[in-house]
Amino acid sequence: MTAPTSRRTLLGTLLAGAALAAAPAPPATDRPGSRRGAPTAPTARAGRTGTLLLGTYTSSDGGGTGIGAAGYDPSTGTITGRATVTGVDNPSYLAEHPSGATVYAVDEQEQGGVTAVAVGPDGTFRVLGTRSTGGAGPCHLSVHPSGRWLLSANYTSGSVAVHPIAADGSLGERSDLVAHTEPAPGPGQDGPHAHQIVTTPDGGHVLAVDLGNDTVYTYRLDLDRGTLHEVARATLRPGAGPRHLTFHPGGRSAYLACEVDNTVVVCGYDPATGVLTPGDPQSTGTGPGTSYPAQFLVTADGRFAYLANRGHNSLTRYAVEDGGAALRLIDTVPVGGDFPRQIAFSPDGALLFAANQRSGTVTVFEVDRAGGGLRRTGSPFAAPVAVCVLPLAPRHG
Repeated sequence: MTAPTSRRTLLGTLLAGAALAAAPAPPATDRPGSRRGAPTAPTARAGRTGTLLLGTYTSSDGGGTGIGAAGYDPSTGTITGRATVTGVDNPSYLAEHPSGATVYAVDEQEQGGVTAVAVGPDGTFRVLGTRSTGGAGPCHLSVHPSGRWLLSANYTSGSVAVHPIAADGSLGERSDLVAHTEPAPGPGQDGPHAHQIVTTPDGGHVLAVDLGNDTVYTYRLDLDRGTLHEVARATLRPGAGPRHLTFHPGGRSAYLACEVDNTVVVCGYDPATGVLTPGDPQSTGTGPGTSYPAQFLVTADGRFAYLANRGHNSLTRYAVEDGGAALRLIDTVPVGGDFPRQIAFSPDGALLFAANQRSGTVTVFEVDRAGGGLRRTGSPFAAPVAVCVLPLAPRHG
């Protein structure tokens, strides 16, 4: 897609639950308007309840006022509204620290930022502060498995950034910023558009997926300095528009959703060199035209993969074959909402959550681990401009 403003929607309803504002304190960040906040009320007080965090656009009409925080029943998938973590602008993508003690959000706007939010053992949240990404429109972020570095992708300006993570989960000043200045943009693109940055399963490399120039960059991350060093590039066919890549648990294969030409690509990965080798484009199962495929998920046992199709409003099911090196299309399943922007498994893999941007809802599916089937459960949960869903592990009160 194009710049962040064109990716937002004006549809959506307010998240059930009271908005709990974080009390401001002197900022400890490098960007005006950054905040540190007092803890909100607990989102889960008793019982075996999971926490569901919801990303949105705060600048859109009908959008949220921060990060939505709801509860969910791990056995039934039922979602109940709780609260909103305010003090975060346009938190359109969320990621959890390996410790579970902190979550991070992009601030998808012209002066892009990343925000750290502490998660208390009692289920409270506290905004720790925001740092500039050095670019525009950050739309994705991930935490390095070491827990020491936050990686982010600036969509509008086509660059990727690195921030150090302190012991308390807060962010330090940016340690690197790399712009994707080449190759030339793909057909119909106005420049590079970094859409994802993720660490490989072996931990040896970092991959950055750029939709604008049809390229996946492989970097080596200096774990002492927090700098990125390019070691390889994978070039997709012109106009593919690669958006999101997910690895098979075996670590030798990855599945790439190509937004613009409505295809998926199975890629081989060499941990020794960091080289990613794309295969031939395959069908999304959604018919002719483009359906804006958004994101893959792969089951923990590596037997099935699921693809969110925004235009088709469906989830494509694939059987994973040949040790991860092949995908066999099974069918498509209606998502029960409009424009599924992002999908996520519950921590135990028993549930699949879909954030439906245009309908302002989250739908939930039970995952049949034996056959890979999806069964929608419960009623859609209202969430304003739902563009991201992050299930956290259940807590005991």
